[in-house]
Parts: sequence; C-alpha cells; structure tokens
Amino acid sequence: MASTQIPTVLAIAGTDPTGGAGLQADIKAISETGGFPLSVVTSLVAQNTCGVREVHTPPVEFLLAQLDAVFDDVRVDAVKIGMLGTAEVTEAVTEYLDAHPVKTLVLDPVMVATSGDRLLDSAAEAALRELCRRATVITPNLPELAVLAGEPEAQDLDAAAAQGARLAAELGCAVVVKGGHLSEERADNVWVSPDGATHPAPTARVATRNTHGTGCSLSSALAGRLAAGDEPAAALAWATGWLAEAIGYADALGIGTGNGPVDHTHRSRRLAAAASTTPWPEPAAVPEVLETPEDLDALAAEGLEARIAAVGPWTAALWRAAAGVAEAATTGEFVRRLTGGSLAEAQFDFYLHQDKLYLDDYSEALAEVGTRTPTGEDRLAWFHDAAETIETEAALHRAWFPEGGADAEDPSPVTLGYTSFLRATVRSEEPCVGAAAVLPCYWLYSEIGLRMADHIRADHPYRAWLETYSDEGFITQTKAAMARVERALAAGSPRGRARAVRAFLNSCHWEREFFDQASRA
Repeated sequence: MASTQIPTVLAIAGTDPTGGAGLQADIKAISETGGFPLSVVTSLVAQNTCGVREVHTPPVEFLLAQLDAVFDDVRVDAVKIGMLGTAEVTEAVTEYLDAHPVKTLVLDPVMVATSGDRLLDSAAEAALRELCRRATVITPNLPELAVLAGEPEAQDLDAAAAQGARLAAELGCAVVVKGGHLSEERADNVWVSPDGATHPAPTARVATRNTHGTGCSLSSALAGRLAAGDEPAAALAWATGWLAEAIGYADALGIGTGNGPVDHTHRSRRLAAAASTTPWPEPAAVPEVLETPEDLDALAAEGLEARIAAVGPWTAALWRAAAGVAEAATTGEFVRRLTGGSLAEAQFDFYLHQDKLYLDDYSEALAEVGTRTPTGEDRLAWFHDAAETIETEAALHRAWFPEGGADAEDPSPVTLGYTSFLRATVRSEEPCVGAAAVLPCYWLYSEIGLRMADHIRADHPYRAWLETYSDEGFITQTKAAMARVERALAAGSPRGRARAVRAFLNSCHWEREFFDQASRA
C-alpha cells in the first residue's frame, strides 16, 4: 500500500529552553499544521520568559554538517528561517540553499527586538537582505519592516501595508505585514505580493502580555500550510486563526513569570476533545422521575448566567442544569471568532450551509411539536414559529448566497446527528418532551446573540447575522417559547418531565457541537 506523505518543513533557527520561541515553537507550530518538522540549530540561546541571558553560536562547519545530515537523507518541502545572528551564518545558509533550492522559503527576518533594540550589525543586515531576495515570503515585525524598507516605522495597518508593498516590489518576494504591534483595536495580518496584490487575514486583538514567540510561531505555521499546498490567502488565514486561538488561551498556561508563551497545542487538544465518544454527563444524571423543579437541584452547575431570565420554576431549573454546557456553547472557538469578526469566510460559509439544512428540519420539528400540543394558543404559536423560521433564515441565506449556493452542501455528521435526534424526540407521546428539545435553539441562540451585540460595529463582516439573533423580535419570540415549555412541563407527568429535561440537555450539547463544528472545518 502506498504511503501518504505529509509535508516536511525544515526550521533553521536558535533555541528556547523554556519552549515558547525559536526551534521549540517552530516544531510545535509545524506539527499543528499537519507537517513533519525538521530542525537545524543556528544558536544555543539561554533564555526564558524574562529575557535572553546568553547566546552560544556553534561553528559554521557544524551548521553545515546539520544541513547536510538533513538534505542527504530527507525530502525537504519547505524551509522556515528564524534567528541567524551573524553575517557569517546568514551567508552560509544563503549559499547552502542556493545549492539546495526548495519550493517554499519562509523567512522571519530577526533584526529588531520588540523593545526596539537592533540585533544585527550592518554586515549581518546586508547579508539578511540578500537572503530575503531568495524567500517566498518574509514575515518582519513592524520595526524590521521599517529597517528593511529604509523608512520610518508605520503607525497604522494601511501605512504598514503600503510600506510592505514597496518592499515586496523591491525584493521580489511577498511580505506578510503583521498588525500585532500596532495600537489599533484589531491585530490583522496582510499578505502583500510583489505585484501589489493583498490578502488580508482579519483577527481580533487579545488583551494579554503572554505573546512570547508569536513571530516564530506565525512564520512556521505559514510555512507548514504553504508546504501543504495552500494558496497564500488560505495559508495566512489558517496561520492567523490558529495563532489567535493560541494567544487567546495563553494566560491559562501559566508558564514562566515574565512574558509567557502562547498555547500552541490548544487547537489540537480542542479537536481531540471534540472527537471523544464519552457520553454527555448532564443528561445521564437526570432522575427517572421529576415531581418538582427542586428534584433537579443536584444537577445545578457553575456556568453561564442567563441574560434572558427564566419564566418560571421549571425553566429556571433547566438553565441551572445546563449552565455549564451553555457556557461552553457561548464561548467556544467559533463563537469567539465570529464575535470578533475574525472568523474565516469559508468557515462562516460552512456554518450557513449547515444552518440552512438544519433549519429545514427544525421547522418541521416545531410543526410536529405544535401538532402534539393540546392547547390552542400554544399550538398556533409553534406553527407560527415553524413558518417564521423558514422565512427569516431564507432571507439571511439569500443575502449571503445571492446565487443560491447554500443548497450545495450535504449535512455534516453533527448536523445529521442533531436533526435525527430532534425528529425522533418531537414524536414523543408527551408534548413537554418535544417542546423542551427545541427550546435550546431559541434560548442559546438568543444568549449568544445578546453577547455578540456588544461587539457589533459598522464594518463587522457578519453584522447581519449578529443583528438577527440579538433583535428584540427574536428575544420576544424566545421568551414566548420559554413560557410554552414552562406550561408543558407543569402539565407533564413525572416521567415525561424527566425525559423532557434529558432532551433539553442533549439539545444544549448538540447546539454547542453545531456551532463548534465550523471551527473544525
């Protein structure tokens, strides 16, 4: 059987014994992209999160011996270069790659520290500039961009992108302009090609001091995705999104006492958790019989505080039992990026495709709940919402996919699982079971929408979606649905209520999965 080869990426850089930057960060970042990391050491650096203590640069002969050991034996699909340090080392690497050309060369031109201190003498800077001309793309920070361009440091992203365009044209390589060091609200990156074409990668700024090694990590992730065959725009979008997640969870790491590292492996751990087959704990813990709402007190959990207050004791007990999963649903990676406006358009497209497929079945589920509801007004309200769901969502999908592209996708495993669960559950003999199962799509959507509304700005790329689910009309609709569920639970049998609560909690988990699946696409 033929083996499936994964791309190999050689990182040439210095070390960081505390693991946040240099080769250690390169290896983690390349692995996260799905590549196989190779490494050659230029310098042994005694550093930690508080700073650099000492640097030892081995003889160039040993550097060349390492390079020979790699190229004599291993296929190299891409090279990422970080710290070189001296003119002699830089020239040696340049000559070696001239003799051993690779398809993709990503160069992080380490010239200026974040503090603004110049790290190279004039001879080393000149040698590094020559190496830049061989690169596919360079990833300078803003002070390094200014040095390479021979201009004052840019103060906003538009000026930095213009500076990057001039430098790209001069050097004949692409330039990634990074907005992380700017003081603007966002921290967007931009790929600038030698012909002036630009590919922005939007990302929200994360308030943290723990950004040690972000330059190394971004350039290595970019090399990994380019080696995998991504086009420049897709590669930068992936690397930017991955790094944003790693920065977003950096504070929780608690590594070091200074400017700590980012959480390089958060994405892979999140995906591993999503693949777990362990049953969801909350539904399994529901008693077989529920006489009163207080019978659910043992399930009360720490978690999200509802902005839309429960309408009675049964819905209050439902939320207390679901607070933990509600927290996860409203703070997951998809929701976080969507709220900040940094969600990749392809992921939003995927979400909307799946949302349309889901809502076709959800509308039928609402109608089925109406059919099984004995009370006249409540029955009519379920039927009304079934029709309203289709009308509102169709308008959103038409606006985003004016050529009807939303019909192109098949349901994902998550969408298929959720809709199959709803179809089976709403056919229960007791009306309260189906009513409880469809409630999270109201309540959690509204809670997410209200939180997103705090971040709506005029240029938000997904403003229409955010406004739909924070709209007062939808909030009113949600409260009415909650009242119908409250009445249905009050009228249900003790065993029916227990099944209803399990259905509600299962649907909360499905809602969390439904949102999060787009961040796995």
